[in-house]
Amino acid sequence: MIDCKVLELKPQIAAVKKGQVAFDQLPAFFSGAFQAVMAAVERQGLLVAGPPFAYYPAAPTSVVTLEAGFPTSATIESAGGVVAFELPGGKAISTVHVGPYEAMEETYTRMQHWMVGHGYEPSPGMWEIYLTDPEDEPDASRWRTRIVWPVRSPAVAPSPKWADAQPASR
Repeated sequence: MIDCKVLELKPQIAAVKKGQVAFDQLPAFFSGAFQAVMAAVERQGLLVAGPPFAYYPAAPTSVVTLEAGFPTSATIESAGGVVAFELPGGKAISTVHVGPYEAMEETYTRMQHWMVGHGYEPSPGMWEIYLTDPEDEPDASRWRTRIVWPVRSPAVAPSPKWADAQPASR
């Protein structure tokens, strides 16, 4: 079973570093991206407004396209590969994955089943919010990652033909 929540999100400004990396290069990319974004935010006198995240504009293939960074107190000026970004607003489904990152695929699969079962269609683009810092918590079974996946409600089913028919005149 999975505990999913339906959210109505407001867009959120952020600062990110963009990348296209192989799965096995993700830890190194995240480390460098988070450090670069934090340094740029501090240099510009902004504040970090939430935990680190990674936004995935499409489902990963052999190469992962992503933006990794932090929500910020104001729009950052591009510098050193760090750029302004906006997490989208709108309807989304959210759940918290507990455990190692390598086990997240099962959580994503369960989310997809939950969405379909509740009449939602997944939209492209989803993000992970890293609630636990692996440097502070070495036990991967205790890591917590919030997954946020925008959705569309299914199109309204067309009415049956008879509903459009005019009553017979007498």
